[in-house]
Amino acid sequence: MSRSKMSTSTSHEPHFKMTFSAAWSTTVRSVALWVLLVLALNAAASSQNTAALSSHTGVTDHGTAGCLTDCTPRFGIVSAFGNEADLLVGKTADRREYRINGNAFTTGVLEGNSVVIVFTGQSIENAVMLTQPLVDHFKIHHLLLSGIAGGLSDANHVGDVVIPDKWALPLEGYWNGSSEVPAPCGKAGDLTCVGEKLSTYTSASNSDYQIKTPAGLASTGLFMRDTFAMTAANSPQGEFKFDYAVDPEMLAIARTIEPELDRCGPKNKSLCVSSQPRLIVGGRGVTLSTFLANSSYREYLSQKLAAVSVDMETAAFAHVAYANGIPFLAFRALSDQAGGTDYKEAGAFFGSGLAEANESRVTLAFLRAWSKAHPNHVPHSSH
Repeated sequence: MSRSKMSTSTSHEPHFKMTFSAAWSTTVRSVALWVLLVLALNAAASSQNTAALSSHTGVTDHGTAGCLTDCTPRFGIVSAFGNEADLLVGKTADRREYRINGNAFTTGVLEGNSVVIVFTGQSIENAVMLTQPLVDHFKIHHLLLSGIAGGLSDANHVGDVVIPDKWALPLEGYWNGSSEVPAPCGKAGDLTCVGEKLSTYTSASNSDYQIKTPAGLASTGLFMRDTFAMTAANSPQGEFKFDYAVDPEMLAIARTIEPELDRCGPKNKSLCVSSQPRLIVGGRGVTLSTFLANSSYREYLSQKLAAVSVDMETAAFAHVAYANGIPFLAFRALSDQAGGTDYKEAGAFFGSGLAEANESRVTLAFLRAWSKAHPNHVPHSSH
């Protein structure tokens, strides 16, 4: 009945409009209040969950890029050799371990420096996979890497520790069909149409890697090229680089240290290398995606690039450091002359524990020197 009256009586129409408008306004206000209440409750729940997580893990969500897990300024120490990582972790005070994608990142204080240590294992892929999360999850002000390497210079010996001043990736290559300079874009040496840049070290004919045969040198057509690198400063154009230069200040401090290096490792004193190991600073280190045990290619790298060491991680680590704008340095203990005949020396190096002992001594000596040079940065605690 009221429904009939509303539909037929003109005298009730204004009242209906006013009633409907008032009811609608009330409904809108009620919905808005409910929405605000729900948002407030969700925010409170989120805050409580964050607080509970912080209480449980000790991790505070600062919401800052570059420190998703911990925002204490730290040295990032990357170890490519597990036994050495264990030695460094064992000497770290106030240790705390975080698991990220199944990998252990250990924070603490080492030789007066707040640090975070991670073990990468072998290969370019692992070096990149672990260094970038290190930078993402912790506030890294400098990066260090230490591990083992093959020697490329006849002047160096098994047990020596090298600290190159630059690193390169010589197997970033252009594989041509002959020893003639590649010309895919019509002009010799021009690779722009395929988005590449030929290295200046192999920009002439017969500068490719060539194999010695009884009939003379045989061409492989394998020319070096530069690596494309993109940073916040050069994006989106990026740039091409052959060498990644280490941090000048870190290198200068490395030149001042005098760690005592052993001939015989701690695990087996009867296994010793023939010459007293030395610390050698400077020169070019190179990184390959293959394990080098080929004397011909070793000689090529030594002659063409004056390279002193070869490994499977450092230049990739350096690329990550460069892309993120973080100063870096790397130490490498020489395990053998890559492709050489020093197998007994290599056996003594690994079997006696000399590898990790000498590597860790260089790392610790450097960190002591760094904290001495930067006394205001010495932490009171790791957290």
